Amino acid sequence: MSTKINHSMSLAKPDALGITTKQKVALAVGIVGLFILTLALFNTNFPNEGLSLTAALGLIAIGVIMYSREAYLTKLEGIKNDGQWFKSISSRGIWGWTLGVILTAFYIVLYFYPKYLGLGQGVDGSNTGLISLFDPLSQLLSGRNASQWFVYGTLYTLAILAFGYKFILKYRHNRYQQIRTFSVMFFQLGFAFLIPEFMYVMNNDLPYYDLKSVWPLNYYLFDEWSVNAFLSNGSIGLALIIFGILSIFVITPILTYKYGKRWYCSWVCGCGGLAETAGDSFRHLSSKKLSAWKLERWLIHTVLVFSVVMTTAMVYTYLGYDKNDFWLTRGVFISLVIGFLTLVFAVVMYFKRQELGKDAKAGAIGYLAVIALLLIMHFTGTTEHVFFVKGGALRSAYGIYIGSIFSGVIGTGFYPILGSRAWCRFGCPMAAILGFQQRLFSKFRITTNGGQCISCGNCSNSCEMGIDVRHYAQKGENIVRSSCVGCGICSAVCPRGVLKLENDSMKGRINPTEILLGNDVDLMELVNQK
Repeated sequence: MSTKINHSMSLAKPDALGITTKQKVALAVGIVGLFILTLALFNTNFPNEGLSLTAALGLIAIGVIMYSREAYLTKLEGIKNDGQWFKSISSRGIWGWTLGVILTAFYIVLYFYPKYLGLGQGVDGSNTGLISLFDPLSQLLSGRNASQWFVYGTLYTLAILAFGYKFILKYRHNRYQQIRTFSVMFFQLGFAFLIPEFMYVMNNDLPYYDLKSVWPLNYYLFDEWSVNAFLSNGSIGLALIIFGILSIFVITPILTYKYGKRWYCSWVCGCGGLAETAGDSFRHLSSKKLSAWKLERWLIHTVLVFSVVMTTAMVYTYLGYDKNDFWLTRGVFISLVIGFLTLVFAVVMYFKRQELGKDAKAGAIGYLAVIALLLIMHFTGTTEHVFFVKGGALRSAYGIYIGSIFSGVIGTGFYPILGSRAWCRFGCPMAAILGFQQRLFSKFRITTNGGQCISCGNCSNSCEMGIDVRHYAQKGENIVRSSCVGCGICSAVCPRGVLKLENDSMKGRINPTEILLGNDVDLMELVNQK
């Protein structure tokens, strides 16, 4: 009789944990739901599409719930890694790459080839395939047939709700995580999914509008068709435009000052909501390398520059030259944009130059690049062309390259490869703006008690934004990073209570140059100031 020998000398079991019989049943239930959706994809003729859709979505949700309850309610409260680096799906193994390929392929078809999902492929322009399966639900909510975006929104919402329940069970020892997860579930179901459908029923001339989606994440808000549609709908349309503008210049800065960017990125945003719930199993895959951090800073701010220039160019293309037509001419608009950017740059350099250090040079480069591009656009633009490109093509460029390829195909499709926040970390222009505000004038920080840190590395391992939290904890240094979304997982997984999320005064918030020495005569005075 042969005996399997475990040659590992680790005190902790290094092998991936097996799954129980109940979890296998749960997986089977969920797979049956996915199989129904797959059958629809291949134009299977269901006798009752409404009942079939309910069965598919219900089985997927039940499978996730059953699996989660068996995984976490059979254990004591608290965080356990449970062999995450030894499971193929969560350690870039064959199952992880397979899932990544499937998700990426789905996003490519969704964004660029919706006809393969059945959009308008019927003889009379009706839907077939997978999209037709969602027609009954769309008809129930808004009285119209489904689109590929309705299908995506439904699956997206289902994922956040089902995996949000899993997340709540996993972090049930932490009240902050439970409240935060309820928040993203509420905003996704209500503001992103249901309210736009109800708005269509009340006024189908209004463009789709997710009230919690702020520019530049909501890149289509200031497109010509969107502005015209809002203005043609009287006071409600004008109110939505004003709300969108106030969200950019008033609401978000105030909330970020009080709570940091976490109020949006971890409590409201749909991208963050999916990353925190469905993407939780992949959060540890974010690279903590210094090279990744350098790439992150240049890439996300390059996307922000691109977003500002493209939005300005998009508005510029449909403005006129004659002030008799409308007071906001192209010349006035460009002057206002350049003036506002110059004011922001001057204020930051005057008050925060020393605090920014070497980053001030990069900020100056970005500012000059934006101003140069705007001036080139103004002096070379015509009634139809901007940057020697047709206005219509230019207006669609941002949506294709940033809204589709980066945020969807790469940002979500690469969860099992790059971690759950690749889009938020490297590409989201909204995260870049909020991070800029958080770094400069937010009251939020993560405080650390370096004397209690045992260097276990749980905090760094769990940081989905690639921050080496342990590096700060070992020095007892506050964590104030532009990229930090304030999810609080680093604090939730710390076995010693070293990390704490706080909103306090601006004084003593950032201390990157302080080194605490045991023989420092002013040591206690310095500590008491924190």
